[in-house]
Amino acid sequence: MRALTRIRHYASAFRQAKRNRSDLPGWLARRPLIGFAVAVYETMLLLSNRLDPKLKELAELKVAGLINCEFCLDIGSALAHSAGLSEKQLIDLPRYRTSAAYTDLEKLVISFAEAMTATPAIDLENVRTELLTHLSKAQLAELAAAIAWENQRARINQGLGVRPTGMAEGGVCALPERPTQ
Repeated sequence: MRALTRIRHYASAFRQAKRNRSDLPGWLARRPLIGFAVAVYETMLLLSNRLDPKLKELAELKVAGLINCEFCLDIGSALAHSAGLSEKQLIDLPRYRTSAAYTDLEKLVISFAEAMTATPAIDLENVRTELLTHLSKAQLAELAAAIAWENQRARINQGLGVRPTGMAEGGVCALPERPTQ
């Protein structure tokens, strides 16, 4: 049932796209095998539903903000809203550690996304151990795959200049994060 709900949320988000709709498909059409591989992986992640979709959306949105992918922030904000994330959670994502908008588990998930997105990936062992007190190994594997794939998505979109489409227009949208120095 979760998979069908997520598919409806994706379809709804894509219907909201108002501009730049052909950016990514235009690039992937130039390399059909890569486009096919992307479609297969996206579908498998969509159908993998051991983990609460809200946690996946939080992690993916954190990655999008860290990488500064405007397209990913656009679609991610629309999907996060559909998954039940509050406006406060979207706004507080850069300062999640001190925000009361998140549960302890949500903070751990965001911390894991942050650690996996750092180059090199850092401090994973402690957060992974802590997550395993809340999640099964299957759920953690799904979370790690979603985070890794969002890193790939955001970086390819940045590299190819994929622009936001307006999927989150009219609602609160997560913002890119400024790196701390």
